[in-house]
Amino acid sequence: MFVKSVRCFSRYTKTNLFINLIPKTMAIKYKILPRKNPRDLVAPEKFYAAAVADGDVDFERLAELISYQSTLTASDCYAVLASLEHNIIGELGQGRIVKLGRLGNFQVGISSEGKDVADEVSTAAIKKTRVLFRPGKKMRSMLKDLSFRKVG
Repeated sequence: MFVKSVRCFSRYTKTNLFINLIPKTMAIKYKILPRKNPRDLVAPEKFYAAAVADGDVDFERLAELISYQSTLTASDCYAVLASLEHNIIGELGQGRIVKLGRLGNFQVGISSEGKDVADEVSTAAIKKTRVLFRPGKKMRSMLKDLSFRKVG
């Protein structure tokens, strides 16, 4: 499953663990879902593939994984991740694009009502805000190399 592993001792579980340094990509699970066309409700439904999550990784687990791959403690890594989160939110709130290198970029996006005249467009026309993520080179490379496996 993994190209290279290192054996280390976990401070939290008190057991020996193999920490994966270079994980091989596993097959992404998907299921088939029927969907109607929202523009034509009388049209027959079509079937689409939908990704199925295979668990999740929380903040604490990321900090622990990073600590095994560095000289930092898990609490040091947690503090850095918490600071990263705080600063990303702050910079996005200032209208800036946050560039995280090969991982990708975060930016605030907005949706508004269309108006007939440009002068009618104001903050009241803005109806939705969201965070946009544009993957960087490493993330795009990972997406190109994915394989898929049907479940259920």
